[in-house]
Amino acid sequence: MVDRFVLFCLCCCCLVGVFADSNAVKWVSVTEEDSVTLKPDLSVQQSDNLIMWNFNGYLIAKIITNHTSIINDVLDGIFRDRLKLDNQTGSLTITNITTQHAGVYQVTISSKTKSVYRFNVTVYARLPVPIIISDSPQNSSSSSSSYCSLLCSVVNVGHVTLSWYKGNSLLSSISVSDLNNSLSLCLECLDDSYSCVVSNPINNRTKYVNVTDLCRPCSDCAFCCHASEALARLALSVVVGVATVAIVFYDIITSRKGVNERHHDLQYKTAS
Repeated sequence: MVDRFVLFCLCCCCLVGVFADSNAVKWVSVTEEDSVTLKPDLSVQQSDNLIMWNFNGYLIAKIITNHTSIINDVLDGIFRDRLKLDNQTGSLTITNITTQHAGVYQVTISSKTKSVYRFNVTVYARLPVPIIISDSPQNSSSSSSSYCSLLCSVVNVGHVTLSWYKGNSLLSSISVSDLNNSLSLCLECLDDSYSCVVSNPINNRTKYVNVTDLCRPCSDCAFCCHASEALARLALSVVVGVATVAIVFYDIITSRKGVNERHHDLQYKTAS
């Protein structure tokens, strides 16, 4: 029984040494039209390695005893002239990548041991600069407009976040998946600190508001506020002035009445 148990343990150890599977999947993000390199962990270089690269289960490249081979006609040729294989490191480079190349890449390395590495590649579209237009119901530069409505939009790009900022402070934000999206912002006035940002997990593009073209500058709004304040102060001054005149007039009337009463009393005493 002891001999059988020892033999079983030795067999298990041998099996573990023959095949090693990397459980952790490496997540890789890249922007369209860029290049990405997927590099397996080859701790020991061996000339008799057999390295096979698969994409979503399809063989796309391999290395046999330092000789590289690229399969160009797989999947309707989506990888044609895009793959580079390094026979020293076993790494695979995808150039001019597109969303068609997003998926799971698996490399199997066979030598004295067998190892498997997986890479989940996400390809994000190249972000355009957001477009900002005035969405006010009337000419926002006119004095009759009490607010300014702006519309920030992006076209032909999905799975992004649109956000309005004032300086570094987030005002509003939406996450969208459609190709054409917009986000509105309603303000009383504008200054150069407002911006619209389109972003994904690896990149962002910013468009700043041009106050000379859109809506009413806050400087004009501030002037309006100062003018209103001046009118209020003028009205208050008028009220205070009227009250002061009334008090002075009342004091004059009261004083004259007192003088007349004292004069009448003096005449009465003289006559007595």
